[in-house]
Amino acid sequence: MSADDSQHGENRFRSSPTGPVVAPPRIPAGRTPAPPPQPSRRRRHFWTVAIFILLVAGICIRAYRDLSQPDAWHYWKDQYVSPSLTSQVIETLYLDGSSKGRRALFVSGTIGPAAANWFRGRLEQANLAPGDIVLLASPGGDLNQAVIMGEIIRSRGLATAVGSADASGRIKPGYCASACVLAYAGGKTRFGVLGSALGVHRFVTTRPVDDPVADTQRIAGAVLGYMTKMGVSSSIVEAMSETRDIRWLSPKQALAMNLVTEPLGKP
Repeated sequence: MSADDSQHGENRFRSSPTGPVVAPPRIPAGRTPAPPPQPSRRRRHFWTVAIFILLVAGICIRAYRDLSQPDAWHYWKDQYVSPSLTSQVIETLYLDGSSKGRRALFVSGTIGPAAANWFRGRLEQANLAPGDIVLLASPGGDLNQAVIMGEIIRSRGLATAVGSADASGRIKPGYCASACVLAYAGGKTRFGVLGSALGVHRFVTTRPVDDPVADTQRIAGAVLGYMTKMGVSSSIVEAMSETRDIRWLSPKQALAMNLVTEPLGKP
């Protein structure tokens, strides 16, 4: 036997650490090695279902915790079920009786807890351009949402007016009170429609607080900062603080406060 044959023969055997040399098992000719055992399909299906159930349960628990809060439920309802505001696109709104009109979005109703997000969506659909008009008619509602609406109006360079419109696009008087005035203040130009009314009052929180006086002062400070940012005189906050009932501003008062920047004659 040659040295190569001897080396080749040794490679065909493996050494046992505690015994003699052992030959590896031979597979009979014509047979393929058996595949390694695989986990059963039933077991894989079980774990897939189990993981899915755990994920769904986690989502449901989180949703329940969110909606268990009264504010969250009101927000969800206002956003998806029954929005407190309604809107209508007016292709051509005639403000002062002239032949030149502007595109407008008419928004009416109470400003609810999800009003700002709803309003943003309606503006996107209306496709208003800078200088177009948001026409408001509202008794008020959520203070924070009204401020956000005003910020959105200002960021888009839109004008505001108070009233409604008939089928021909002619403006009709209306009213805007309480939180609605803050949304109105967001207009880059704020038209004063003859016969329309702007009403203000003191803002207070409806939630239980440790110090109602301090909370009222905080709200007044926030309103003052917002109105000043929008170019409205601080005297409007003084008018608000005088009463918890609605105080209707005369056209002269609204103009003096710079709440109205562009008074209009009778259409």
